[in-house]
Amino acid sequence: MVKAARCTLFLLMVTISLFCGCSSDSGAPAGNSFSAVVFSDIHFNPFYDPTLFTALNSSAVELWPDIFKGSSVQSVSVRGSDTNYPSLVMALSGIKQNAGTASLIIFTGDMLGHSLTETFYKNYAKDPTHPTPEDVVAMKAFTDKIVAFIMNQIRLSVGSIPVMFAIGNSDSYSLIDDGANKSFRENTAGYFYTKFLNSTVDQQTFLSTFKSGGYYSAEPAGTNLVVIGLDTVPFTNNLQNTQATDELTWLETKVAAAKAGGKKVWLLMHVPPGANIDGAASSVDVNGHSTTTPASMMWDTSSNYQERFLTIFAANPGVITLTLAAHTHMDEFRVMTSSDVLEITPGITPYFGNNPAFKVFTFAKESLKPTDYRSVYYDLGSMPDTFNDYYTFSHRYAMQGPSLNDSLISVSNAFDTNNFYKSAYAIGYNSGNSSLTPDPYSNTHSYTPVITQPSQVTPYMNWPVFSCGAKFINQTDFYNCVKPQ
Repeated sequence: MVKAARCTLFLLMVTISLFCGCSSDSGAPAGNSFSAVVFSDIHFNPFYDPTLFTALNSSAVELWPDIFKGSSVQSVSVRGSDTNYPSLVMALSGIKQNAGTASLIIFTGDMLGHSLTETFYKNYAKDPTHPTPEDVVAMKAFTDKIVAFIMNQIRLSVGSIPVMFAIGNSDSYSLIDDGANKSFRENTAGYFYTKFLNSTVDQQTFLSTFKSGGYYSAEPAGTNLVVIGLDTVPFTNNLQNTQATDELTWLETKVAAAKAGGKKVWLLMHVPPGANIDGAASSVDVNGHSTTTPASMMWDTSSNYQERFLTIFAANPGVITLTLAAHTHMDEFRVMTSSDVLEITPGITPYFGNNPAFKVFTFAKESLKPTDYRSVYYDLGSMPDTFNDYYTFSHRYAMQGPSLNDSLISVSNAFDTNNFYKSAYAIGYNSGNSSLTPDPYSNTHSYTPVITQPSQVTPYMNWPVFSCGAKFINQTDFYNCVKPQ
């Protein structure tokens, strides 16, 4: 009892020190700002060395690091593949280096690798195309072990700092079976509570909403903040259930309560609203305008999920100070309202050709608004020993102010006329994969960020799609922007 009380007191003191601007080492004021590390889309693949499967499947997750260390594969993942163990170690080492001064860790979804269920059956089932009920039980048990392993590795890297999160579309036993999603949440809810949230929120309240719908809210002690983790995967389809509408009703209630209580809200999600940029960019004319009709969107357009979501911002201006998403694996943003911007964090996996990357955001202590961010990446072109700083927003765009949202909106408004902003955004989209686009604006180069500086590179041929995706969240507005002129 005494030990548990001391642990609770320690976590309370840590949380208070994180957000009140105090140093947990010396107790001295740390200024008017604090930081938070944000990472996403690990997509861990335990099958990268097939010879390890039998040992992994029969061993406790605590033994998995030693099993992976015994692999003949000790190089990081290549472009087009998911994250292997060496890549995971490299990424978490980089996060640990930045978490030393961070107040919060945020993970915006997708721990599990692509096609994980199918790959398990290929390694385990007698008939991979027709798994038996026993095969399904074994698959779920192995998947749960992967979740526990990843969370253990993250917790070892970040110490006692709470990890706020959103669940991703790959965080499931199946990408298409809604029942499998619910089963996954029920079986892993305890891990998310103890390993990620570190037991810093009310357990029963968390379990009741997370098990049923994959969403939750947390109010870190000693703060004026409500962190809301959404499950936006149901928003991507029109399945005949009430999960998405129930979640939006719950969100409306939570944001309204935060407003009434004088609190600020951070929204975390995986699948963002707005355009499916990759879909729109798959077919473009000679001028880079999309010929895809109708414009492809991330959320289901036969429902009013996105419209209802955006009305929450309109009804509660200034309450939601941060909105984060992931899923695309790219470094991008999307303007939602005249004052609200959705920030999308690049992926740890290089599955879509991007360099692995994450961000460190800086926040104003009083307003809880983001003021700047720093991108930290691993350059697969040069294969360094560590993750390194890629760029800082205020440096790259020569823009700094009390609100990062306002600065991002100003950048998007200048996309059509400012070649410097255009090339900086296009280059940074894949976290500096120089094999696609050379980067003369890296922080390793000396340059003067003058707004009128002409572009030194040719942005992607389908630049209008990227630009319109950042500027317009509405389907009609996006289509009118990307269609052939």
